[in-house]
Formats: sequence, C-alpha cells, structure tokens
Amino acid sequence: MTSSLGPFGSRSVRGGAVLLGAGVVQFVVANAVVETQYPGYSLLTNYISDLGNTATSPWHVVFNVSVALLGLFAFVGVLLAWTAFPRGGTRIIGLPLLLLAGVGAILVGAFPENVNPTVHDLASLLVFAPGGLAFLVLAVGMAPDTSWGGGRAYSALLGAVTLVALAYYVPTQGPNTTWDPGLIERLIVAPILVWGLGAAVHLARLRTWPRLAPGVPTERRTDSR
Repeated sequence: MTSSLGPFGSRSVRGGAVLLGAGVVQFVVANAVVETQYPGYSLLTNYISDLGNTATSPWHVVFNVSVALLGLFAFVGVLLAWTAFPRGGTRIIGLPLLLLAGVGAILVGAFPENVNPTVHDLASLLVFAPGGLAFLVLAVGMAPDTSWGGGRAYSALLGAVTLVALAYYVPTQGPNTTWDPGLIERLIVAPILVWGLGAAVHLARLRTWPRLAPGVPTERRTDSR
C-alpha cells in the first residue's frame, strides 16, 4: 500500500507541520514581548507593524526578525506539506497563494514601516489578500471524503473574516478614517495565525497510509488519528 502523502512521505509532512506551528508560536510570543517594551503601545490604535518601527520601537529587531521567520517557516512548511493537502485545482491555486503570503511576510520584516513605507504596505497587502483567498480556495477542496473534511467551515470562516476586515481596512487608510486601526488589522491577521496553527496540528496528526473506503480512490485519501 503506497502512502497518500506523496514522494516525501510523512516525515516531510510532519516537518512542514513543525515549521508552520513554530512560525506562528514564535511570532505571537515575539509580539507579546515587544509590546511590553513599547511605551504606551495600544492594541486598539497602534498598528502591528509599529512594533517593527526602527525609530519608535525599542525592540524593533525582535519583531522584524520574527515576522520574517514567520514568512520563511510558512513558505518552507507549505512546500514540505504540499502533498498532504487535498489534490486538485484547489491545491494548485490555494497553496501558491500561501507561498505568496509567506514571501510578503519576509518582505514586511525586511522593510519596516518607517524605512520604506511603500514597499512595507505592499508587502503587508501581499500577506493579507493571498492569505484570506487561499483559505477560501482550500476550503472548497476540503470535501467530506478527505482527511480535511472537518476543516472546510473552519477554513472558509477564517478566510472570510480576513477578507471582510481587509475590505474595510484598505479604503480607510488613505483618508485616515479607520476605526481603531490596530483592532481592525488584528482582525485581518488573527485568522491567518489561527489557520496556520490549526493546519500545523492537523498535519502533525495525519497517518502515513490512506484509509480504504468503498468508491474512494486510494491515492486521494489521507486519514487522521
């Protein structure tokens, strides 16, 4: 019986899971730590990227390295776990969108908001929009006859929250009319982090062999413990 996890097998998929989970956890921890060192920082009114501002954030290096690592870990993690996602068009479209979001996060860390605002803003958008779209696309492929079936609503909801918040956020940035910009930005980012952590846990629990079921092609099956 051949593995449904592709040519790299379960070791590669579990490696991808570890990288995805580690990327999210280290980023959340770094945020919490840097916030404590930023005088008067507000989760409601301060942008997340303010933590990486080289002029105002005392621990900006920690944040910028952390967000770059988040992007790098996500990029490599998705590549390693590629074959564990449901096969078909949704994987072909959805996973490259996640790779694009990973590149965007690396650029966010490389270009802090006060060093190159234009590149920083474009890089942030490169994280937000492809990330939200990827969750919706991948949700379509999470059919009940796959090991991802239970995650369809979860993925679709998180993608929708990110995109709806982003649709409000972007037009209000120019005229500076965003209501509590820090909060809105966190409504965009939080679903991305939650999805990444949830995907990491799921990938880590996948079996190395498919479950046989009547009428379901073996090569399309993965299972979870």
